[in-house]
Amino acid sequence: MSPSNGGGLLDANRPGKDCESNKPLSGKNAWLADGKLPEAVEDGDQQIIEAGEAKYHRLGWKGLTIMLIVEAIGLGSLSIPSAFATLGMVAGVICCVGIGLIAIYTSYVIGQVKLAFPAIRHYGDAGALLMGRLGYELFTFMLILQLIFLTGSNCLTGTIALQHITDSGICSVIFSVVSAIILLLLSIPSSFADMAWLGYLDFVSIVAAIGITIIATGIKGTNSTGGLGAVTWSAWPQGDPSFSDGFIAISNIVFAYTFASCLFSFMDEMHTPRDFTKSIWSLGILQIVIYTVTGATIYAFTGLDVQSPALLSAGALVSKVAFGIALPVIFISGAICTIVAGRLIHGRIYANSVTKYINTTKGWVTWLILITVLTILAWVIAEAIPFFDDLLSIASALFTSGFSFYLPPILWYVLIRKGPWYSRENLMTSIVNFLVFIFGLVVLVGGMYSSVQDIINNYHTGNVRSPFTCGSVS
Repeated sequence: MSPSNGGGLLDANRPGKDCESNKPLSGKNAWLADGKLPEAVEDGDQQIIEAGEAKYHRLGWKGLTIMLIVEAIGLGSLSIPSAFATLGMVAGVICCVGIGLIAIYTSYVIGQVKLAFPAIRHYGDAGALLMGRLGYELFTFMLILQLIFLTGSNCLTGTIALQHITDSGICSVIFSVVSAIILLLLSIPSSFADMAWLGYLDFVSIVAAIGITIIATGIKGTNSTGGLGAVTWSAWPQGDPSFSDGFIAISNIVFAYTFASCLFSFMDEMHTPRDFTKSIWSLGILQIVIYTVTGATIYAFTGLDVQSPALLSAGALVSKVAFGIALPVIFISGAICTIVAGRLIHGRIYANSVTKYINTTKGWVTWLILITVLTILAWVIAEAIPFFDDLLSIASALFTSGFSFYLPPILWYVLIRKGPWYSRENLMTSIVNFLVFIFGLVVLVGGMYSSVQDIINNYHTGNVRSPFTCGSVS
């Protein structure tokens, strides 16, 4: 595959063929196909296919933006203020803005790869272009694991929210089961376009919850002894945080910019994929503003006592209200992750059958079974790692570091680069991609080490409950 010609564009209408030679792809390119059925089909199946294709190609750039908002703005924003408390105001702002700009750039690279290779349906297909079958299997496995971890994170947050809202002594495992059931029910729609309207509710939900928390913490800080002037916030890190503490804080900010991993899948449902740049710029700027304002203001109003998720810092009564308002974003975001994973697996199992369109009885039965299994796996992860910051940090280190940071530079270099990396037109971009690649590797290694170390420390000090027990979650 030659980088100078983009590796040969694929004809989306002829699965598994090179559009220049119209010959079947060989080697590692043979693993990339758009999953369409053979042309010779029965009339009944043809109607199912046409209805299915129409069902899964209705997403415009505004809908894409909403889907990315649903995936991205939620859990991430709830962890930002505690990251500011660890890093200090200056480093917190720099990380929020800097990592956000990097995420916009890497998402742009992913979008360009999708335009150059229209047959790519998800990150696994991109892996096939890089490493053949090994890349396909590895990237697909990583993507599914990340999505299950994300759903698990939302299940854990739902448990925290329900436990806090009810303020009851009910076993936390019961609340986690309720959270899992809600996530499962919201995962039943299989089309992103069908879920887009829920995205507006999701966005209003998280903005309202954050707004209430900011106002409440501001009033609480003003009314405290000494007023806002006595709040223990600082421009620089306080209390000599350990390496693990600092890196978990950075990893949680990285987690907040995790939307790149599903961009291939979302773009695959767009009727005009070239409009994706409007979506990533809209989302990226919106994320940077929301995260920076949320982290800076709540930290300034609360100081070192800020809790994670941030809604817990609003005071007993107001935090209940904020969690109630945030319930839609908690569950809708998690359901989207289940749908992405389900579509990926279902589409692979029934790649050459009309069942993949999920508009037949068999399609719906197999879809319901699949999302049930995925939800159960996510619930097990939420119960096995019952602490918010560390679960986000693990997901960030293992998956977001790759899909959002160190893999896009590789995709640029191998798939869409034109000419030598050191040429005048490529040199600056090559340097940028190299730095982003290094950043992703640092997050992978440092974040994973810090998360594991923090989990060990928490268990040794007794700060967390044991998995699958009735203690409170945090």
